[in-house]
Amino acid sequence: MIIAFVPLLCFSQKIFSVKYANQADLRVFVVEYENQADLKVYKAEYPNQSKGNKGHWYFVDYPNQSNKKVFFVEYSNQSDLKIFFVDYPNQSGWLNKTKQHLLY
Repeated sequence: MIIAFVPLLCFSQKIFSVKYANQADLRVFVVEYENQADLKVYKAEYPNQSKGNKGHWYFVDYPNQSNKKVFFVEYSNQSDLKIFFVDYPNQSGWLNKTKQHLLY
């Protein structure tokens, strides 16, 4: 039973931003206000700060280093996920938990 949950505990959100929508796993829109977001995201400075599905994203330099490739869209209706960037790790987290599966 424990072995089944190990991938969830070890998952880290290493993100690569692609140039074209057809290269992405996920289309993301950055909202202006926190209450409009599905997920509040903290940009981690180091890869070891990005553990778990808590909104701690570490942006990698190459697509093969990432767990998810994202494309930042211009309009919210084009997105799969709406995010709001926060300044501190304790501010991050899901506001719309029905979309958590998008980052597993």
